[in-house]
Amino acid sequence: MFDKQLLIVEDEQRLAEILQKQLEEAGFKVNIATDGYVGKRMIEQHEYDLIVLDINLPLMNGYELCKEIRKTNSKTPIIMLTALGTPDNKLIGFEAGADDYVLKPFDFRELLARINVFLKRNNPTISPSKILKIADFEMNLETKTASRGNKRIDLTSKEFSLMETFLKNKGKILSREYIIEKVWDLDFETGTNIIDVYVNYLRKKIDKDFETKLIHTKYGFGFYCSETEI
Repeated sequence: MFDKQLLIVEDEQRLAEILQKQLEEAGFKVNIATDGYVGKRMIEQHEYDLIVLDINLPLMNGYELCKEIRKTNSKTPIIMLTALGTPDNKLIGFEAGADDYVLKPFDFRELLARINVFLKRNNPTISPSKILKIADFEMNLETKTASRGNKRIDLTSKEFSLMETFLKNKGKILSREYIIEKVWDLDFETGTNIIDVYVNYLRKKIDKDFETKLIHTKYGFGFYCSETEI
């Protein structure tokens, strides 16, 4: 892990320094930014393997910074580390492009485990190649890449996870409750439309330019992935 470079964007300097020390003892190289603007500049100037991001930051909050990162970088894992723990806070974070959401106070061992999960996902030498296919669409679970026909399709981490869930359940109608639990690890709340938003993202990227549509809606029941409508 000594070649892995992490960035902590956290305005509580004491916490940031403690976290930096713990992560360096675990074998990582770690930089700190104490406000959102500095964090943005550091991310523009350096390539990080993972970003740990607070929400309540000076100059630019974590949601805004996350959105800025995702405009040009859909691959680097972002873990939000925050005291804001309502379902709405989490959904806003995921919608901004976060891959995971850890609440303060936290157990460092849990955070470290989550960091390692994301870094292993981005390391093609960790596990044997796994390919999921439907029609001319293909996903490589090892390299986290996707393509349809001869066209590469760039998916964010959450888009990839959602499509992976669809492909592992091809032809099955998946309820909103099932999807939000599997992909977002949240309890379902009828007031959120995050699933519809992400399904729409996938359709624009995967189905829009192709005659055969793969992602379908069964109104009143949920969504499914199939070459034909059920």
